[in-house]
Amino acid sequence: MPVLVASDLDRTLIYSAAALALTMPDARAPRLLCVEVHESRPLSYLTETAAQLLTDLGDAAVFVPTTTRTRKQYQRINLPGPAPAYAICANGGHLLVDGVTDPEWHAGVLARLADECAPLAEVRAHLEATADPLWVRKHRVAEDLFAYLVVERELLPEEWVKELGAWVENRGWTVSLQGRKVYAVPKPLTKSAAVREVARRTGAELTLGAGDSLLDADLLLAVDRGWRPGHGELAETEWTAPGVTALPERGVAAGERILREFLRSVRGGPSA
Repeated sequence: MPVLVASDLDRTLIYSAAALALTMPDARAPRLLCVEVHESRPLSYLTETAAQLLTDLGDAAVFVPTTTRTRKQYQRINLPGPAPAYAICANGGHLLVDGVTDPEWHAGVLARLADECAPLAEVRAHLEATADPLWVRKHRVAEDLFAYLVVERELLPEEWVKELGAWVENRGWTVSLQGRKVYAVPKPLTKSAAVREVARRTGAELTLGAGDSLLDADLLLAVDRGWRPGHGELAETEWTAPGVTALPERGVAAGERILREFLRSVRGGPSA
């Protein structure tokens, strides 16, 4: 039976220049492969070793990129290896099959959101009213499903994030702080639900996963084995769960380690 590998992308497998965490001497830094260009500028990287590991993984398992990115943001990533037959975008709001969204899946997501949580317009209005232009650079809506702010992280008041979390909690939403972005996401909008659907369609009996943020916690709880890097929200809060391994590596080295762990599990070898 196939093995399904569902992995977050940003700061889990691929990294911006600011997130690489190249702490070694320059002469010992790994060779990097750019996998995303935006507005004619290189944006995201993995190591060349990780690129080969991802290619091998794509040949050996059902690899499913699982991201909070919109479809447009995801589709500008050029990952090495076979083109994934399935991809999960917008935190589970869109299930792509051969690059095209599954309309029935999306319709089901919209129905759940309408039934279980406050409307997006209410959350957007609250963000507009309470976020200070001193530290907000952009207000964004993703796929008409959730909202996020691009902020100046060093100016962002921690108390505001906590207050926002309490406010959305009562409305069926959750908050996640990832780098320079503050996400407000409906609770029913989950990566795990979409991963379970792909597992059902592919007949996978073993599921593996990885992620670094609070929005990945449900994914890690849903898979049989999971890994998180030594950076990100989950590491900062020391989050763990049965079947989830906390890795010490940070930055792009963590992405390489995660891919090694995926391949070991797919091939039936012992996990390091």
